[in-house]
Amino acid sequence: MRVIKKELRGAEGEISLVPESIDDLWHLKYIIGTNDLVFSFTKRRVEGATDKLRPEKAEKRPVRLGIRVEKVEFHRFANRLRVHGIIADGIDTGDYHTLNIEEGTELSIIKRWRQDQLMRIDDAVAAAKRPRVIIVTIEEGEGVIGVVRQYGVEEYAHVERSYCKGEGNARQEFFGELAAALRHAAQNVEAVVIAGPGFTKEDFLDFIRAREPEIAGKSTLEDTASIGVSGFQEALRRGAVDRIAQDTRIARESRLMEELLIEISKDGKAAYGIREVKGAQELGAVETLLIADEMLRDERGDAAALVRAVERARGHIVVFSTGFEPGKKLEALGGVAALLRFRVA
Repeated sequence: MRVIKKELRGAEGEISLVPESIDDLWHLKYIIGTNDLVFSFTKRRVEGATDKLRPEKAEKRPVRLGIRVEKVEFHRFANRLRVHGIIADGIDTGDYHTLNIEEGTELSIIKRWRQDQLMRIDDAVAAAKRPRVIIVTIEEGEGVIGVVRQYGVEEYAHVERSYCKGEGNARQEFFGELAAALRHAAQNVEAVVIAGPGFTKEDFLDFIRAREPEIAGKSTLEDTASIGVSGFQEALRRGAVDRIAQDTRIARESRLMEELLIEISKDGKAAYGIREVKGAQELGAVETLLIADEMLRDERGDAAALVRAVERARGHIVVFSTGFEPGKKLEALGGVAALLRFRVA
């Protein structure tokens, strides 16, 4: 994320920025809220004198519009964020329009800013400086490649081939197919983690040392009991990505969720569910608030009010991505939990 302009008076004002990756578009989904005013260039039919006679011939031209937001949709596979609402500034005010925000699109957001939203922008700016990482999980005859995003690990390729365990042409062909997919995925990537059970990962690393020395040079090994989604999660939990990129968002969420579940299991310094966490906050017990991103869609809801209360009490706030396993676990606990300064009854 690149910030162009930031003009705030207290909590209100305008921030102009440019999303530079799909991760930035995902962040914007939770930064832009209902009733925010969002400006950007878009295309809209602009009628001239002759167009009024034949409106279907009206030409779409670039115009800058301000939209009073009603709905925001993140289309991950189209690499696009759609901001829908009523035109409040520009031509055709009062009509509905949708801004299509893509990588490289400049936009300005005018609103009353919450602290967690400003922190999210700071996180996105900082994340652009961190290494980009790929995780390959592999066992005999099956390999899964995932790209580490800020919202989770996104599966990139799944290669599977049946053969008897051991050396042979079929095994080499499997390694070759997986290496080809990795070569494509690893463009502009700073680090690769090769993980899985047994010794297959070591053999695969030896294979790419001979065929793809550049990729091998930025690869590390990690032991995991499984592959695929659970293997990605285990590699993150073991700190494989953290060792490459300190304070990676999803690795931090994994650690915090593990700490929370341990505290819950021993009836310790933890609370979960909006009612229980709110009660703990009223006692000044909340040290770290864990909240699912979807809970913050409603600016006037109980969750947003709880965030403001924790901010005033100088507690820490961590917004979890519901697109990844720790966030899904948090959703199952009611979408809100807290690590406490002291145990409450």
